[in-house]
Amino acid sequence: MSASLPPPLLIRNLTVSYGSVLAVDRLNLTVQAGEIYGLMGSNGAGKTSTMKSIVGLVAPASGSVRVVGLDPAVNSIEVKAAVGYVPEAPLLYDALTPREFLEFVASIRMLKADRYAGLVHELIGALQIGPDMDRPLATLSNGTRQKLMLVAAFLHRPALLVLDEPFNNLDPRSVRIMKDLLIAYVRGGNRAALFSTHTVEVAERLCHRLGILDRGKLQGEGTLAELREKIQRPEATLEEVYLGLTTEGVAVSRAAQMLSSRV
Repeated sequence: MSASLPPPLLIRNLTVSYGSVLAVDRLNLTVQAGEIYGLMGSNGAGKTSTMKSIVGLVAPASGSVRVVGLDPAVNSIEVKAAVGYVPEAPLLYDALTPREFLEFVASIRMLKADRYAGLVHELIGALQIGPDMDRPLATLSNGTRQKLMLVAAFLHRPALLVLDEPFNNLDPRSVRIMKDLLIAYVRGGNRAALFSTHTVEVAERLCHRLGILDRGKLQGEGTLAELREKIQRPEATLEEVYLGLTTEGVAVSRAAQMLSSRV
């Protein structure tokens, strides 16, 4: 990455709250070009609130977010042009067909067909969406709808992919294709991905670095080796690292003890 280019994502002291509920607590993280950064945490840990702040759907209570050096609150249009976003639940117009939906997304992003048609053709072929391209979205499976959201996120070749549980409902073949695509994609230009998942195997194999969130706070960050060092267990699995850095480890231990006493 050129020294003159800002990182795809820079977050400093980000705080997000909903009334009296603190969802994200003074979060700091940087995602560098060429990197897939994984966010791990239980439901309610702050992953989705962080991602919504990045794309401008939630206003921070304090702190800052910069996408390729731009503030989502000030440069909303430019940030949206730089980001490909897959939310936790697909947001689709059920009356449209996949073909119409992708054409709609392309029109909003002011893309000419010659810029995206080849990429769409390759992706719908690889993900086996072709037979469904002219059926109403309301009739399609959750897996096919998720594939379509992923295709739409790549459509304009964004600098930053923000992917909230992007492999939900996908079959193993499609997961493997998307993992390979993500790895190849971030290698090109000033590109990166922020990726949230509950699946330990996916996080361990796909992400260059990981951030462990617990109750809105970043409890640990780094490669798996660096996280193992933090808990002083050089042979620990990622699952063991995660449980060791969060309050989930205590909860799991208590639940196991309670259940074993009743067996």
